[in-house]
Amino acid sequence: MAKRQIITIDEDKCNGCGLCVTGCHEGALQIVNGKAKLVNESFCDGFGDCIGECPTGALVIEEREAKEFDLDATAEHVRTLRGDEAVEEMMKAQEVHEAKEEAPKHNHGGGCPGSRMRVMKKPSGGCPGSQAKSLKKNDNNGDSDVEVQSTLQQWPVQISLLSPFAPYFKNADLLITADCVPFAYGDYHRKLLKGKAVAIGCPKLDDGDAYVDKLATIIANNDLKSITVARMEVPCCGGMVRITEEAVKRSGVDIEVEIVTIGINGELK
Repeated sequence: MAKRQIITIDEDKCNGCGLCVTGCHEGALQIVNGKAKLVNESFCDGFGDCIGECPTGALVIEEREAKEFDLDATAEHVRTLRGDEAVEEMMKAQEVHEAKEEAPKHNHGGGCPGSRMRVMKKPSGGCPGSQAKSLKKNDNNGDSDVEVQSTLQQWPVQISLLSPFAPYFKNADLLITADCVPFAYGDYHRKLLKGKAVAIGCPKLDDGDAYVDKLATIIANNDLKSITVARMEVPCCGGMVRITEEAVKRSGVDIEVEIVTIGINGELK
């Protein structure tokens, strides 16, 4: 196990008041035999929201070997313990944590910082890393400069990195994209991605069974408005359609799946 920030409880100082239990969005703390206990290391994100609730100073954050924070398992735990609204509150708390300037200092087991969940905001100017680039495009009259604005509204995008309970999936139009599509289809952002939550993967090279499980959980828990699958015309890419259809079946949700096919020359079929 790797070292990370995690809550520690001084039982001698704990008076069993329970304020930390309600102060922990992740449901990681419970009162057991009159004392606060960390019920599962995987449920503690290490940001210490509970500390400010403790009147006796019994809670501290320390760096030690601990299980990684598991956002998906924590969301399921909170849903069982407190219901859907509590899951939404937990996700909001996670967004606040990610927005803090000191967040990179906390190794709370979320793995690569690049895979941390976030909802994309697009204010004027924006982050330099997300600014549009001028891309050369051919037209009938020769080359021209076309400024293309990203319409991506979330991060991460890879199916294997997504949390099924991320706020951007709630009541969303979901675009499930084979990962070659954005490279082949030049108008991907404007014609397909705009206004949608996205999940990207390769049906040939990746774990299809894991994709079915993840997508089924997303579909079952988010009251999606629509599902669109964007695939390439090559035969192996049909696996993305089969994965999605199986996920819908497994979810128990009655929802149609629209299929969009892109040719290897970039044309919309």
